[in-house]
Amino acid sequence: MATLGHSGIEVFPLALGGNTFGWTSDEATSRDVLDAYLAAGGDFIDTADGYSAWVEGNSGGESETVIGRWLADRGNRDRVVVATKVSSHPDFRGLAAANVAAAADASLKRLKTDYIDLYYAHFDDQATPLAETVGAFDALLKAGKIRAVGVSNYSADRIREWFEIARREGYALPVAVQPRYNLMSRAAYERDIAPIAADEQLAVLPYSGLASGFLTGKYRSRQDLEGAARGPMVANHLTDAGFAVVDVLRKIAADREVEPATVALAWLRRRPQVAAPIASASAVDQLPALMASASLELGAEETAALDEVSARVPE
Repeated sequence: MATLGHSGIEVFPLALGGNTFGWTSDEATSRDVLDAYLAAGGDFIDTADGYSAWVEGNSGGESETVIGRWLADRGNRDRVVVATKVSSHPDFRGLAAANVAAAADASLKRLKTDYIDLYYAHFDDQATPLAETVGAFDALLKAGKIRAVGVSNYSADRIREWFEIARREGYALPVAVQPRYNLMSRAAYERDIAPIAADEQLAVLPYSGLASGFLTGKYRSRQDLEGAARGPMVANHLTDAGFAVVDVLRKIAADREVEPATVALAWLRRRPQVAAPIASASAVDQLPALMASASLELGAEETAALDEVSARVPE
């Protein structure tokens, strides 16, 4: 188990991403994935109020709605740690105090719960004074609507400013940060965000741990992307440097008799401050490789090989 900063909240060391629910997974499949994740020992589900407004015909909140109906039907809310986010729902954009309060209530309704375990500011809103946003999150915590505060996609400077405001005003401090971080995307996180995560003892919960599926090894050419929902996100990784990373993953995976995805997530899990990488599954058969990463311990030579080859990927 891993702990979310100073919150005392313990979680399974692999979070299940809910971005596929209502997008690449219909509700029945999503519920099967959720059931299988819990059955395999998982307990940490990550979503956002904006998932998946980008899909034609969707309006946002689909993922939370699927999760909420599942929680209610299974009666297992006390077994699950739920993280969601605010600022990207079409009806609740930005982080003004009134918007944060209204969006949180809407998320609670969709999730069919009276509290959110970890609530993130999803994207920085520089049009709203940061002190207003920090105060709004503190108000939710004091009201018992959230248990802990997180930030996602914030710059290091803005995260430090958040802490300064919170300390000055006596507000709740963030316990977690959710950055893009994986073997294909290291430099910006390690240079900018990792130092403050260490200074403030933030739990790091990286998203895109498999680089939109590229690190599973299934994409070897642009032809492989045809019809793939995440094709545009993967295309930039189809380089010699990217394929070199996958080659090392494949070799280690073959030696260990596991999948490349397992190795990629196991590498990420052992990075400093990382509590639980986030990975999503659009079908139950994708879950075993993800769950295996929580117990796979890479050796020093394997880790060094991945460190070295991934350091060559330009950003």
